[in-house]
Amino acid sequence: MTKNQTVLNWVNEMAALTQPDKILWIDGSREQEKMLQDEATATGEMIPLNPEKLPGCYLHRSAINDVARVEARTFICSREKRNAGPTNNWWDPKEAYAKLTELYRGSMKGRTMYVIPYCMGQVGSPFAKVGYEITDSIYVVLSMLIMTRVGPEVEDMLGDSTDFVRGLHAKAELSEENRYICHFPEDNTIWSINSGYGGNVLLGKKCFALRIASYQGWKEGWMAEHMLILGVEYPDGQIKYVSAAFPSACGKTNLAMLVPPEIYREKGYKVWTVGDDIAWLRQGPDGRLWAVNPENGFFGVAPGTNAKSNPNALASTSRNTIFTNVVQNLDDNTVWWEGMTKTPPTNAKNWKGEPWDCTDGSKGAHPNSRFTAPAKNCPCISSEFENPAGVPISAIVFGGRRAKTAPLVYQSKNWANGVFVGSVMASETTAAATGAVGVVRRDPMAMLPFIGYHVGDYFQHWLDMGEKLGDKAPKIFNVNWFRTDDEGHFIWPGFGDNLRVLLWILARCEGKVDARETAIGYVPYAKDIDLDGIDVDEETLEGLLNVDRDLWKTEAEGIEEFYAKVGDPLPKVLRAQLDSLKAALA
Repeated sequence: MTKNQTVLNWVNEMAALTQPDKILWIDGSREQEKMLQDEATATGEMIPLNPEKLPGCYLHRSAINDVARVEARTFICSREKRNAGPTNNWWDPKEAYAKLTELYRGSMKGRTMYVIPYCMGQVGSPFAKVGYEITDSIYVVLSMLIMTRVGPEVEDMLGDSTDFVRGLHAKAELSEENRYICHFPEDNTIWSINSGYGGNVLLGKKCFALRIASYQGWKEGWMAEHMLILGVEYPDGQIKYVSAAFPSACGKTNLAMLVPPEIYREKGYKVWTVGDDIAWLRQGPDGRLWAVNPENGFFGVAPGTNAKSNPNALASTSRNTIFTNVVQNLDDNTVWWEGMTKTPPTNAKNWKGEPWDCTDGSKGAHPNSRFTAPAKNCPCISSEFENPAGVPISAIVFGGRRAKTAPLVYQSKNWANGVFVGSVMASETTAAATGAVGVVRRDPMAMLPFIGYHVGDYFQHWLDMGEKLGDKAPKIFNVNWFRTDDEGHFIWPGFGDNLRVLLWILARCEGKVDARETAIGYVPYAKDIDLDGIDVDEETLEGLLNVDRDLWKTEAEGIEEFYAKVGDPLPKVLRAQLDSLKAALA
């Protein structure tokens, strides 16, 4: 237990409010973890899986009404409404505290309160931040032991400081009507109640590492971003690092754990995973931008993960993993989900725990079913994963799912133009019945649900970081793996072959290849992207790199609408970038 009086006072205050039967401080030891696993097994909260095929693995089922993040119940409780901006749900903190206090009152009666001291980032790293999560869920404790660094060394790092994030979670009644995930940026506080789903209750993840941390970074001069971090190793052993942001369903985890095509593996190319979801970035002593993955594990979507789509992610789940809302194969007490293999189990329980027959047309696993796996399980985890200094970033990549508009890859003209490119990121939905392109959804920097303050101030913070980094700033690019032909088929093969595009990006960062300037930025010459061993010819690649002015004129109108929603805090520099794009297209 800590000697930090601020922490002790806060824990005592929360205990007086929630009234647990007992309090257990989590120490990060294997002995205590085993005790909690045994207790969760005895109550049925966790189901131990086959110890030979999935050693140390457990199955967990959330409540049927509690299976995903709930954006409509997620709030930024800044003292001024303006500071939450148009992209967040705002709630007056005085009203929020008053309402939630009554919901928390007595909510842990008959239960144990667990106090988890955890660190985001390496303990002792200049990037590292301390949080405490109070919870009444063993599932949360066991998941936080995977996702974060937990133990006495965290309390030693904090010392007497008051700079820690205060997270309070209570399952309460798992009531949808009274489910709230509230962030109080000015108070370093997160309150979550009436949920047991990981994305709402593992408070170190999106709540702290993005919403609260983005606010902290704004105030302290660094960045918390919804980005993967990967390293590309060349045959000579040199490694270059890239961070990349994609909206959901755009292949983010697959890129983070990319397996190079055989033709590249034979030459000695390798790809290393530093992070699959979140990056904290700050200027290093050498003036460059350095990044760490603040997490210690992966909280991945299970459906669609298989030995072909992402063998490294699948291997990461082979031991000491918690599976949530997947199929239980009763024949050998293992797990399954849609897309894992072509043959579903015939003797199984679905994600609700009901007997499941795969022939009745129902899904066995929930579409948002998850695995919580230690990062060290990943076969391609970077040797720099534990480096407290992080890794130097050569390129920042944005991307979305666009059928026709965005080329396969282009480079921004400069940092400010790159911020513009990130600010207008978008993905399309396709109406399968008609084949028509559907709604264009703006998701700036893939951070739309995670910015802890006003989106206009967030854009300005990006611009300010560029000013600070100067000529040492990473180059900024945009990619689109999802261009389709007239029949709706993807033209670019994607997956491992995306390395070909990454190599062009890194060559541009070092000034090794030329590019042609277009209205939107610098586009490759087709000859500079290697097509050896791939079923794409140079003419097809030219089409993938085409910039259609008419489509981009329509795009500019959509950007105009989005910027109007941002309002007055939109930086004038970005308004000028849009005007410049329109002029270039005209």
